[in-house]
Amino acid sequence: MNYKLITEADVEGKTVLVRSSLNVPVLDGHVLDDFRIRQATETIKYLQEKKAKKIIIIAHIGRSGKETLQPVAHELKKHLLELRFVQNYSELLESKYPLILYENLRRDPREIENDTEFAKKLASIADIFVQDAFSVCHREHASIVSLPKFLPSYAGFLLDKEVKNISKATNPENPSLFILGGSKFKTKEKLLKNELQIYDDVLVAGALANDFFKSKGISIGDSLSSGKIPPAILQHFKLSLPEQVIVRLSNGEAEKREVTKNLCQKGESIVDALVPRQILSKIKKGRYKTIVWNGPLGFYEGGFYQGTVELAEALSVAKEKGSFILIGGGDTVSALRKKNLKDCASFLSTAGGAMLEFLLYKTLPGIEALS
Repeated sequence: MNYKLITEADVEGKTVLVRSSLNVPVLDGHVLDDFRIRQATETIKYLQEKKAKKIIIIAHIGRSGKETLQPVAHELKKHLLELRFVQNYSELLESKYPLILYENLRRDPREIENDTEFAKKLASIADIFVQDAFSVCHREHASIVSLPKFLPSYAGFLLDKEVKNISKATNPENPSLFILGGSKFKTKEKLLKNELQIYDDVLVAGALANDFFKSKGISIGDSLSSGKIPPAILQHFKLSLPEQVIVRLSNGEAEKREVTKNLCQKGESIVDALVPRQILSKIKKGRYKTIVWNGPLGFYEGGFYQGTVELAEALSVAKEKGSFILIGGGDTVSALRKKNLKDCASFLSTAGGAMLEFLLYKTLPGIEALS
């Protein structure tokens, strides 16, 4: 990649603007998962050690622009004791604190609009810019693609780790396995076509598999489904689908079922998917040199974890046998962390959509902006 790492910059006595990835789940003012927060601290601590005069962290949270980063600031203070949270631009200009977290960028609509003047306004308060938010580098927003035009710009440690590890998966060591969960086939069609050419085996699970079942004439009841699958993908010889699923019955109970034509009736829905036995066996035997997994296998928010747990346990065995295992997607990572299974990955990405786009295009707009 044609970017400079922050270690190449002289930051002593300088004001450094850092775009971090702090879009974390929050409930009732409390952070539910601090994974991204902890990953963001390495670059900040490095800048402190190198005696940056002032560090201003900018980030977003949520989609509406109404959410606040205040709970994130509270969580960050556990790792960065000197941190101060600033809610408006005037306060930001006046603040003498050496370490500041600025309020949600998306509160100003110009961030998403990629407004040049907004980018200039942010750039005017610093000497150096550090891009460390890989998880949003696929977005053409002001702090991602325009801000680097107005300051000497560098990559942070997290962004660099993401690029190096995900790059391994763009040219995988074979035999290789690609596991894609989540939903919305339309947004993943191009990626699936690409990975079917590159990977030896491709497993589709999660709500995405429902589209495949339906296209095969399998009854899926009230299961989430969003589209029809083209025959070229549906019938591809490398493609695998779950052979067993967990079905939630109309009375709220759940049971494991083999996938057959009459899988679900009205009032029933698929809530979890199990990895096919043959693939699970190959994973445990260390047959795959590269394994990529993005997207949950089931409705984990509702407590349906069986597929995720079985896969994670198999991946842990494969990792010990030398397989390179890349896992990404916010929901996937949250599910693994809830079950304390995060160690099954060689690298756990902070990104979801950005990871998938990087796998497809081998770069992202936010990375190109640093060149």
